[in-house]
Amino acid sequence: MSFFGRKSAAGKVTAEDVLSALGKVMDPELGKDLVSLNMIRNVEVSGGSVSLDLVLTTPACPKKSEIAAAVEGAVRAIPGVSAVDVRVSADVHAAKDPMEGRRPVPGVRNILAVASGKGGVGKSTMSVNIAVALQRAGARVGLLDADIYGPSIPTLLSLKGYQLTGEDGRILPAESEGMKVLSIGFMLEDDTPVIWRGPMLMKALEQFLHGTKWGELDYLVIDLPPGTGDVQLSLVQMTPVAGAIVITTPQDLALIDVKKAVRMFEKVGVPILGVIENMSYFLCPHCTGRSEIFGHGGAEDTCRRMGLRFLGEVPLQVELREASDAGHPLVSRNPDAPAAQAIVKAASEAAAALAVLEAL
Repeated sequence: MSFFGRKSAAGKVTAEDVLSALGKVMDPELGKDLVSLNMIRNVEVSGGSVSLDLVLTTPACPKKSEIAAAVEGAVRAIPGVSAVDVRVSADVHAAKDPMEGRRPVPGVRNILAVASGKGGVGKSTMSVNIAVALQRAGARVGLLDADIYGPSIPTLLSLKGYQLTGEDGRILPAESEGMKVLSIGFMLEDDTPVIWRGPMLMKALEQFLHGTKWGELDYLVIDLPPGTGDVQLSLVQMTPVAGAIVITTPQDLALIDVKKAVRMFEKVGVPILGVIENMSYFLCPHCTGRSEIFGHGGAEDTCRRMGLRFLGEVPLQVELREASDAGHPLVSRNPDAPAAQAIVKAASEAAAALAVLEAL
C-alpha cells in the first residue's frame, strides 16, 4: 500500500497506522517527530509486512542505530504487523546563507572549515581523518588544503607529486579514499615557500573553490591555516561556510588561542560546530596505559564556559602518527584504533550539530 493509500478493511494494518505510530518517535537531536521532519517516506504495507524509508539528515548521524531501532520497534508494536523492513538512507541539506553577495560553490551543499588558533595541534591530521570518516559513513566528500603556508594534505594522503590537470577551463582535483582532493602543495616543490600577499591568497582561494570541478558533494572539508589571518577572512567573505570545527590541545596556551578562533568565526557569522581536543592523552602502545602529558580537561571546560559542543578527546597514539607519515589515514587504515574511533565520533557529532543548525 502506498504512502497515501486509503485505510483498508477493519483489522488490517494500514500506512496511516504506521505513520500514526511513528509520529510519536522523536529525533533525539532535533526534538521533533520523524513524520513531521519528513524522515519517514515510501511506507508500504502488504498484509502484516511493512517497509519504509528512514531518511536521516546526515549519513554520519551518531544516533543512526538508535533511531532505526526505535522506528522498527514502534512499527512492530502495531497489532497485526509481522515483519518490518527499515531502509536507512540520508539526505544532506544545503546550508542556508544568512548573508548576501557570497557565491556558493556549485554542487557543494556544505563547507566545513577545520581551524585552530595556533599551529602544532594536529589540525591537518584531524582534517584528513574527519573527511575520511564522513566519506566512510556514506557522504560525498571533498577535501581542500587551504593551509597555504604549510600544505601537508599531499603527504597525509600519499599524493605527493600529483600533477594537476584541467577540463573545460577548470581544475580537476585528485581522488583519494573516495574523496576529491585539492592542495596548493600540488603546485609546489617540497622546499618551495609560499610568499604571497593578501590579494594573491584571495585569488588562489577563489580558483580552488570556484574554478575546480568538485562535482556533487555533501561536505567540502577545508583545512585552514592556523590562526585568524587572510585566508580565514577571505574564505568567509567569498562563500558561505556552514560551520567550523576547532582543533586544540589541552595546554593553556592552545586553549587561549581557541577562544580567539571562536570569536573570529562568531564575528563573521560562521557557526562553531564544536571543539576537538587532540593529543588529549598519550596511549602507551605496550601497556595501553594513559598519560596526560599536556594536562587534561581544558578543552571540555572551555566548551562548557563558552557554550560550545565538545566533540571529544583524541589520544596521542603512535599508530596515528605512523599512519599519517605513511599517507594512509588511520580512520581507514585501522578504524578500530582508539584514536580513529574518537575521530569518527567527533565527525559524527559535528555532522549532527550541522543538521540541527539547518533544521532551525
